[in-house]
Amino acid sequence: MGNIKKLAGQTIWYGVPTIVHRFLGFVLQLFLTGLMPADEYGVVTQIYAVIPFLNIVFTYGLETSFFRFVQHTDKSTLYNTLCVSMLVSTTVFTALLLAGTGQVAALLRIQGHETLITLTAGIVFFDTLATLPFAMLRQEGRPRKYALVKVLTIVTQIALSIFFLVVCPWLAKKGLANWYNPSFNVGYFVLSNLVASAMALLFLYKEITVFRWVFDKVLWKEVMRYSLPLLIVGFGGMINEMLSRLVFAQVYPYPKEETDTQLGIFGAVYKLTALVTIFINIFRMGAEPFFFNQSRNEDAQLTYARVLKFFVMALGAVFLVVSLFLDLWGMFITLGEDKRYAEGLNIVPILTMGTVFVGIYYNLTVWYKLTNRNMTGAYITLAGALITIGLNVLWIPEYGYTGSAWATFICYAFMMVSSYLLGQKYYPVPYDVGRILFYLGLAALIYAAHAYIRSLNPGMITLHACGVAGLCIYMIVILLAERREVASLLNRKPR
Repeated sequence: MGNIKKLAGQTIWYGVPTIVHRFLGFVLQLFLTGLMPADEYGVVTQIYAVIPFLNIVFTYGLETSFFRFVQHTDKSTLYNTLCVSMLVSTTVFTALLLAGTGQVAALLRIQGHETLITLTAGIVFFDTLATLPFAMLRQEGRPRKYALVKVLTIVTQIALSIFFLVVCPWLAKKGLANWYNPSFNVGYFVLSNLVASAMALLFLYKEITVFRWVFDKVLWKEVMRYSLPLLIVGFGGMINEMLSRLVFAQVYPYPKEETDTQLGIFGAVYKLTALVTIFINIFRMGAEPFFFNQSRNEDAQLTYARVLKFFVMALGAVFLVVSLFLDLWGMFITLGEDKRYAEGLNIVPILTMGTVFVGIYYNLTVWYKLTNRNMTGAYITLAGALITIGLNVLWIPEYGYTGSAWATFICYAFMMVSSYLLGQKYYPVPYDVGRILFYLGLAALIYAAHAYIRSLNPGMITLHACGVAGLCIYMIVILLAERREVASLLNRKPR
C-alpha cells in the first residue's frame, strides 16, 4: 500500500494545478457558449478538434520517451538531443502548415477562416516547444513551478478573451476602439490562445536556457525506435476522441448552417465530460513516471492491479457526479441566449461512460510500454480508429451526434477489452476483474434508476435528492466492500 500512497501523493501534487488549469479552461468554454451562437461555436469546435492531432504529430511521443530513457541515460544529453529534434521538426511542420492554410480550411469546411489556421499553427508551435520543459519539471519533482506556469497560461488566455470579446465591443460602441472588428469574433479567441501559449515559454525561461545545441545521433535513433509507435498510439487515440467532430461536418446530410449548429451543440455537451477527463489526466500525470519506476520492484504487478481497482472506484463516483446532475451541468452551457445547447444533454452519460473506458485503457497500457511492445498498442488504437470512422460514417447521417456518441462508447470499450486480453498474455497482472465490473455495473445501475425517476418528472428538488442518495449508495457500497483496503491505505485497523 505504500506505493499506492506514494502515487496518491504525486497525483495530488500535480492534480491541483491540473484541476485549476482544466477548470478555468472549462469555464472559458462555457463563457464562449454565452457569447456565441451555436453555428459560430461550431467553427471553434472544428479548430480545437484539429489541435490535439497536431500536438501528437509535433511531439511524436518524446515526452513519454524522456521519462523512459532518463532512468538509464545522462539527463543533460537526453534533454538536449530531444530538444534539438523537437525544435527542428516543429519548425518544419509549422512551415508546412502555414503553406497549406487554404487546403486545411477547405478540408475542415471553414473556407474564409484561413487566418484561424495561421493562428492555430502558432499555438501548436509554442505548445510543442514547451513540452520538454514541462516534462523536466515533472521529472525533477517541481510541481509548484509546473502549477504556476499552467495556471498563469490559462489565466492569460481568459483575461485576453474577456478583453477582446467583452471589453473591446463595449469600447467600440463608445468609439474608443475603431480597430476592433466584430466579424473576427472567433478569431479573437484563438488569438488569445496564441498569446497565452507564447507566454508559457517566457514563464519557462530557466528550463529553456539550460538547453545546449548537443545532439547524440545514436541515442536519438534509440529513442525514435521507442517513440514512433507511440506516435501511432497517440494519433489513433486522438482520432478516436476527436474524429467524430471532424467527420460530422463531412457526412451530416443537412445544409451548412444546420450542420454547424448541430456540431456546436455536440462540441458543447462533449465538454461536460471534462470532469472525468480532468481526473484521468491528473492520474496520468503522476502515474506515467510512477509506473516506470515501479517496474523494477518484485511486486509491481500487484501494485498495478490495486491501482486500477482504486482508479475504477473513483471513476465510478465521478461518472455519477456528472450523470446524476445533468440539469445542473446543463445550466452552464445555456447561460447565453442560445438555449439549443441543452438539446444534446441526453448523450452526456454515454460519452462519460466511454471516457471512463478510455481511462481504464490508459491504465492498462502499462504492459506494452514496459515490454517494449508499443506497436501492439498502436494496432489497438488503429483498430479503434477504424471502428470510430466506420460507425460515425454509418450512424451520423441517420442519428446525428447521438450516433457519434455511441460510436465513441463502442470504440473505447473495444480498446479497453483488447488491451486487457493482450496484456494478460504478454505481461500478466492480477486485476480484480470481478470487483471492477461490479463497480462499473453498480454505477450504471444507479444512473439507470435515476433516469427512470427523471422520466416521471418528479420536480428538481426531488430529482437532485435522489441523485445525492444514489451517489451516497455507491460510496457506502464501495466503503463496505473495500473496508480492508481502505483501512490499510489509511493505516487503520478495519473493524
